[in-house]
Amino acid sequence: MSEIRRRGPTDQPVSDDSTASNGVSSSVAAEAGSGAAFVGLEESKEDHPASKSGKKMVNVQVQLPSSQKQKAPMRRRRSTFIFFLGSLFGIVAAGFFAKNNDLIDFPELGDLSIDSLYEALPSALPAGLVSDVRDLLKSEKETVASSESFSVGLKMADQGYHASHPMVMIPGVISTGLESWGTSNISRPYFRKRLWGSWTMMRALVLDKEMWKRHIVLDTKTGLDPPNVKLRAAQGFDATDFFITGYWIWSKIFENLASIGYDPTNSYTAAYDWRLSYANLEVRDQYFSRLKAHIENSFHTQNKKAVLVSHSMGSQVLFYFFHWVASNKGGRGGDDWVEKYVDSWINVSGCMLGAVKGATALLSGEMRDTAQLNAFAVYGLEKFLSKTERAEIFRAMPGISSMLPIGGTAVWGDLNSAPDDVPGQNFTFGSFINFKRGENVTTPAQNFTVNEAISYLQNSTDGWYRDMLDGSYSRGVAKSAEEVTANEDDPSKWINPLETRLPLAPSLKIYCFYGIGKPTERAYYYRHPDNIINSNLNLTIDTSVTENYIDHGVIMGEGDGTVSLLSTGYMCNQGWKMPRYNPAGSKITVVEMHHDPEPYNPRGGATTADHVDILGRQGLNELILKVAAGRGDEIEDLRVSNIMEYAEKVDIPFN
Repeated sequence: MSEIRRRGPTDQPVSDDSTASNGVSSSVAAEAGSGAAFVGLEESKEDHPASKSGKKMVNVQVQLPSSQKQKAPMRRRRSTFIFFLGSLFGIVAAGFFAKNNDLIDFPELGDLSIDSLYEALPSALPAGLVSDVRDLLKSEKETVASSESFSVGLKMADQGYHASHPMVMIPGVISTGLESWGTSNISRPYFRKRLWGSWTMMRALVLDKEMWKRHIVLDTKTGLDPPNVKLRAAQGFDATDFFITGYWIWSKIFENLASIGYDPTNSYTAAYDWRLSYANLEVRDQYFSRLKAHIENSFHTQNKKAVLVSHSMGSQVLFYFFHWVASNKGGRGGDDWVEKYVDSWINVSGCMLGAVKGATALLSGEMRDTAQLNAFAVYGLEKFLSKTERAEIFRAMPGISSMLPIGGTAVWGDLNSAPDDVPGQNFTFGSFINFKRGENVTTPAQNFTVNEAISYLQNSTDGWYRDMLDGSYSRGVAKSAEEVTANEDDPSKWINPLETRLPLAPSLKIYCFYGIGKPTERAYYYRHPDNIINSNLNLTIDTSVTENYIDHGVIMGEGDGTVSLLSTGYMCNQGWKMPRYNPAGSKITVVEMHHDPEPYNPRGGATTADHVDILGRQGLNELILKVAAGRGDEIEDLRVSNIMEYAEKVDIPFN
């Protein structure tokens, strides 16, 4: 048996004395049992809105247990979009290719809905999966119909909070539905139907995969629409409230904003086509011009500065917009535009330094959610939509590449150490791609850092992808104020907060709200594919490696289940405290929210801190409403992780 290069830390239980004396909820220990990553909890105020349990948390450290302990409960709680769809597509496809060809003969598929899906595909969907999906949708429908959906807003309205600032919301990656506006022969059957974010998407995937792929990918030469295809971002609140029937995204926030007086006249969803590179958002859709015009118009009609709320990739889009709107190469608004028109920026779970899972999606079409599928689902998924196809699709969506990790070894560590390594840990997160010794003569001789993994990606892909990546996004670090200032004239730098500055807006208030305490992809084990003849990929996740902190080849760290803590937390807690990155001294307020999901709620309930589900968290909704009502000064900093310790270890000089 080949030797594994490193071994994980020994499991250490949470101290009973510590949890008892400080009143920590038993659910924190339960989360450790379900795979919680390393978490340090500082003392917090009992009445802080982000922590509805009202319990003090003092210096509790939770370490990852073995994957055997975490496997079942962790999977029950996972409800992110990719896992849900990946499992569904994989198993549907497995049934489809298991000689169940009668699938295409059901007339009900003409108008596919979730109800007709149950009727039309009973033999393709295992009974357990159908039951789980029905339970999920039943729970969501009951929640939507319940008065609790509006409870936060109604309660705050009774306390005197009311709509004050115009609200603009920028959603995250894959959150916005994409609908067809093409009139060619291949597009007419789907005119104004969503080919992303609906049950129509599922029908197209199952019955006409090649047509769906032709619509969903962009032209590799131009980065714009392929010939005879026209897919556009849905608009309005419907674009982002639900992904598919029953799976809410922004719906809870809309409900609570409405409860204190918001409606379409004073709130706006700035949906965008997340497949496009940021520059092409303006080239094709004039996205930034329209966003600029809306913010200016709301100021002139309501005589109030806007509050901007961004989530996930939406925070990167908004950061890019801040540079575009001021630059002579963009909106020509001048350096004082943000100061004049924007009151606050609410940055929710913003992946300011990228997401490590984006690297593996682009490298091999894989991530934790696909690595954990069982053999039956993997077989179906590979037959239906192989790793190679998935990687090609991701690469043909330049917006996805914007989420490659930023900062290189200075932020993410090298083969010797990483800022978020924990004392006693017998490995380093800085070793980003790992290989077993003696696995294969073609396997790379040593492990990869983040920089080396991205270089490998560029060297193993087509020239058009390398050119797009180099021309669209920069991932370096500027170490002087002069370098930061010079980068304001380079649009490829505008996405990177380590190479460019915040707006010159001294009165701008920035609120960073993000989750911690949920195991998150941090590094990986890879191997050479078994069947290289039938694959264009040189590497694949080694799912055979499962021990301690490694789950099917995925090494887990700290974050919100999707984005690592270093990405959501470094700029807010350290980077934007540096004069070169925040020369105007804009105030930064940080509230971390610990992941404490309700045991039997598929979306985690009122105290979840999952990357997507946090949008329904009661504490987060309270914080957003306070800022919207002009009472953001009531919000105090709350840190419940070791982010300050990690930030100090990042190899970027403070000046």
